[in-house]
Amino acid sequence: MIYDEIKNIDLYNLDKHAVNFIKNLTTDIECKKYILNDNVYANIEEYQTKESGFFEAHKKYIDIQLLLKGEEIIEYTPLENLKIKENYDSLKDIAFYYDVTLPVIKLKMQPNFFTVLYPTDAHKPQLKISDAQKVKKVVVKIKTD
Repeated sequence: MIYDEIKNIDLYNLDKHAVNFIKNLTTDIECKKYILNDNVYANIEEYQTKESGFFEAHKKYIDIQLLLKGEEIIEYTPLENLKIKENYDSLKDIAFYYDVTLPVIKLKMQPNFFTVLYPTDAHKPQLKISDAQKVKKVVVKIKTD
């Protein structure tokens, strides 16, 4: 897992198409799916943050997540210690996990910050900070091969 400011994104060995897309984002970009190449795509979406959720993880794609508007918490914990709630769905590239009493890192997501989540990184996104709010989020998906 990586958590840093977007101004530092070039410090990491990330896909150049993903990085260029992120560097050129504006807050008025349309909410939809953007195909960047055969191995990279981005989803732009708006939603209300929520009180709770479940941990999730992916096998085929790395996530780069960032907010264009609003704030949310993404909770992070290593995948290896979680118990399966919903088995891996290969079509959606996602599995869900129950909360357990493990150390959890809370990442405060806001504009100008990003996180990179690898297949071993369980994460619980879309959580409210205090009150629920509408956010605009970018999730860039990079195929792991």
